[in-house]
Amino acid sequence: MTDEERMGSVIIGGEEKRYRRGRTKAEYTPWLPRTATDGQLYDMHVEADYLTDYVNRADVRKAFHIPDFAPAWEQCSSKIDYHLQNEASMWIYQVLKGSGIRMMFYSGDTDGAVPTYGSKRWIESLAWETKEDWRPWLSAGQVAGYIKEYDGLDFVTIKGVGHMAP
Repeated sequence: MTDEERMGSVIIGGEEKRYRRGRTKAEYTPWLPRTATDGQLYDMHVEADYLTDYVNRADVRKAFHIPDFAPAWEQCSSKIDYHLQNEASMWIYQVLKGSGIRMMFYSGDTDGAVPTYGSKRWIESLAWETKEDWRPWLSAGQVAGYIKEYDGLDFVTIKGVGHMAP
């Protein structure tokens, strides 16, 4: 599929809005290593093009109360001007803990986008006291994941679940 074939358009409020339809695996996971044989498949196969077409339909935008001035929706837009913040969101966890708010951080154990190990390392970097080490949690008598309790935060894994754990 060419770049031009990937472009979609919709008329909203009398104005044409263009958007990129879906993402290839290479675009969605650029950090993922590819071999010569699978590289072409990753660069050619477009995922979720149906979703971008659906969300950009005039009737769907109206149902979601998206104003006409808002741009067309794209999956993982590259048009956002991100700013580097060295501490990222680390500061809010200290504020929440200091306010006595108990937190839960959960991670699907088959998440390829935000792997459990990365979340584990990030939580360990908070250097909070461990209240209870790893133990299984059950659902209908089966192991559904594991939990580690820190002072102010529970880290929960969900067995067999990917990035869309909720």
